[in-house]
Amino acid sequence: MLIGVYGVRAARSTPDFLVASQEVKPTWNALAIAGEYVSAASVLGLAGLMLKHGIGTLWYAVGFTAGYVVVAALVAGPMRRSGAYTVPDFADYRLGSQRIRKLCAVIVLVIMWLYLIPQFKGAGVVLHLVSGTPYWVGVVLAGLVVSVSILAGGMRSATYVQGFHYLVKLVFIAVPALVLLASAGPDGRAEALHVDLTAWSRPLLDLDNSGEPLLATWSVLIATTLGAAGLPHVIMRFSTTATARAARRVAVWVIVLLGLFYLFPAVYGLLGRVFTPELATEGDTDTVTVVLPGAMLPGTWGAVLTALVAAGAFAAFLSTSSGLLLALAGGLSHDLSRTGATGVGRLRLAVAAGALVAVLLSLPAAAVDINVLVGWAFAVAASTFCPLLVLGIWWRGLTAAGAAAGLAAGVCASTGAALASAVTDVPHGWVVVLLAQPAAWTVPLAFAVMYGVSRLGTPPEWAERAVLRLHTPDSADQPRG
Repeated sequence: MLIGVYGVRAARSTPDFLVASQEVKPTWNALAIAGEYVSAASVLGLAGLMLKHGIGTLWYAVGFTAGYVVVAALVAGPMRRSGAYTVPDFADYRLGSQRIRKLCAVIVLVIMWLYLIPQFKGAGVVLHLVSGTPYWVGVVLAGLVVSVSILAGGMRSATYVQGFHYLVKLVFIAVPALVLLASAGPDGRAEALHVDLTAWSRPLLDLDNSGEPLLATWSVLIATTLGAAGLPHVIMRFSTTATARAARRVAVWVIVLLGLFYLFPAVYGLLGRVFTPELATEGDTDTVTVVLPGAMLPGTWGAVLTALVAAGAFAAFLSTSSGLLLALAGGLSHDLSRTGATGVGRLRLAVAAGALVAVLLSLPAAAVDINVLVGWAFAVAASTFCPLLVLGIWWRGLTAAGAAAGLAAGVCASTGAALASAVTDVPHGWVVVLLAQPAAWTVPLAFAVMYGVSRLGTPPEWAERAVLRLHTPDSADQPRG
């Protein structure tokens, strides 16, 4: 909160609040994006899923990181040149349609709330484990802390906080992981574990024991890789840099930072399988990162390591929630409501309202796996904004009607499949995968509908100029030499 308050001095206008007046340095921006991206799904959910489902779960980490290869190659530079602050801004610039802008704003809300719920849920779970407080206390506390820091200074505050939080998360997750790895040794329990290692060590992800591991792995990779290119809070970040060239450099550095961090959740998942296998049967797999230090090293050292891990987990919840709330506020105030002037006051009100709704939705979500909700958010982003950005940037033939049809098909298919998987009991098989992780079919559907409907119409006469601007470097983008 103290670091966030530092940004108050500059939050005087909408560009200040949403994109820090496009003055964030590439190195600090990369740290902030990595801090924002490494969420509860990374710190708690990934280790928990690995404990429960096996080594194949690490494909999530591969997809989370590889997504920035797509961002750097296809989206970061052109998005910065567009001058748009948000994805709905870009849609308005590229297609000249207020209806598309508002449809995009609604999708932003869907994705952001799906992503915020697991962050606040993680805060409630961790605070309950380390202090014994009720689950709802951690949820409400996280909502208050994040809201205050963002209300103070907007994107500039979030940037400072998230960059600091990446370093906190890396140190507080990596140091205990290395200590636990060194202390484990050739434990006798590993021999007992050998009986069930065959299925657990399979390098493919079998969602809900569907029996279709290859399909499940591909679907997760499609969702996480293409979803990163469509996450509103990720795309918004590249508008904070001074040039398109700097935006691409930021994306490359983020790949390095994420690759380093994702080495360590795997350690907790592996050691958890050996030392706390009961968590898999009790349904508390999301707690393995926090529970493991005490289980392996009872006493003072275990308590110290637990405190470090808990602090790193809270850093994950808070830094990710900061970026999500900013994108949510932009959708509510800057994009969805276009009546009257959009000022900092309205944006701050939108932050408070968005946080309140997220807290209320998180309270009944204690029993839902963190990575399940985050996976749905990625699937929706991959099925909506990824096709919009890729086709809008690289194809002059995209029309407003095509974009609207593709967005509607993508959001309805991906959210409908996710809801169906939550409320129905489907027998094992490929149907389980296509509902629980629908990106394998919803992403091609969205691209096909967006392309097909656009081909039936005629793009506006200024479409070619709009696309040309996205790919024409200005003087600031030219390398010095």
